[in-house]
Order: sequence, then C-alpha cells, then structure tokens
Amino acid sequence: MSDSTLVSEVDQSLYALSPEGQALLFTEAKTAYAFRDEPVGDDHLKAIYELFKWAPTSANINPLRILYVRTEDGKRRLLDGVAPPNREQTASAPVTAVLAADTQFAEYVPFLAPSNPELRAVLESNEALRVAQMDLNARLQAGYFVLAVRAAGLAAGPMGGFNARAVDEEFFPDGRWKSILLVNIGHPAENAFRERGARPSYEQAVQLV
Repeated sequence: MSDSTLVSEVDQSLYALSPEGQALLFTEAKTAYAFRDEPVGDDHLKAIYELFKWAPTSANINPLRILYVRTEDGKRRLLDGVAPPNREQTASAPVTAVLAADTQFAEYVPFLAPSNPELRAVLESNEALRVAQMDLNARLQAGYFVLAVRAAGLAAGPMGGFNARAVDEEFFPDGRWKSILLVNIGHPAENAFRERGARPSYEQAVQLV
C-alpha cells in the first residue's frame, strides 16, 4: 500500500492543501539521486528562497544561509569534500545548495525581532544558548528548504554524506558560516528515485494525553 493510499483513507476535508499539493510536497515526493542535464535558472533559485524564508523560527532569528553551487569550478571544489558514494549524484545535479548556519546570526536579530530589544545582547553573552538556538533553528529551516524546492516543482536530494570541515574551509574560510547539509536540486532523471521505505504508523509514533 502506497503512502498516498494511506493518506486517502483520511477525510480529505481535514486538509487545507489539495491532494495534488499533498502529493507534490509529501506523499509522492522522494529523494532524488540522479538529475537530467537541464539547468535551473536564477528565477527558480530565487523562488525557492522567497517561499522558504516565511517558515517560522524561534523569535524569528533565521540563522540558515544558502550557497548555491552550480559552476563547473564550484562543483569541482565541492566534490572534493563529498563522500565517494555521494559524488555521482552531486555531480549530476545542476545545482547543489550548501545549507549553512551563520554563527553570527545575532547581528541581524534587532532587525528580525524588534519586539525583543534585549535578545541580541542575551545571545551574544551566552555562547551555549546562541549555539543551541543556531543549531536547532538552522536544521529546522533545512527541512523547510527541502519542501520549498519541491513546491517549486523541482526534485531535492538532501545529503549529509560530506566532509563539513573541508567544505567550510573551501567556501567559508572566514569561519562565519558552518555547513550542515547539502541539497542537490534539479529535474529528476528517469532513474532518479529509489523504492520508498516504510514509515511508523500513527499508533507507533503518536501519543495522546
């Protein structure tokens, strides 16, 4: 039984999102492992960001940053830091997004969270809190980013199999941005997808109190 069949057993009136939208973002969407030789233009990349940026973060701090790698030289430099099993899929993608956490995100907090004028000082005086908030929210935003890629009609291949230190030394030598995830982006090739694995059932994953 497919995931989409399972969803169809739920009353569709409970969803504000159409069945087509559900399929695009969730029930039929899969991680892509191969891409067609078809470019992804600037307008598409901007469209992804303009949708992704509205998703919530703690106190609106928005610590995630994005480096789009798409030139031949950029891909060559990136592939040096990608684990061998993942290089082929990354090489085939017209664009790879390096998602990174901005270690100095607190700099923008007065603009992003003007209703909390003390927040920047609090974050800058408490390293443990600042790092925890950066890590939690950047990874939360990484999930939003994958959904935004799908919403833009493209396939996403999120991937953690890379040497973050090597990528950071190559692309972010000042140390401000710290990479957390690679997302290959493009139009899927015929052999792009693998068989989807099972998911926990509602009864296995949910408790009510």
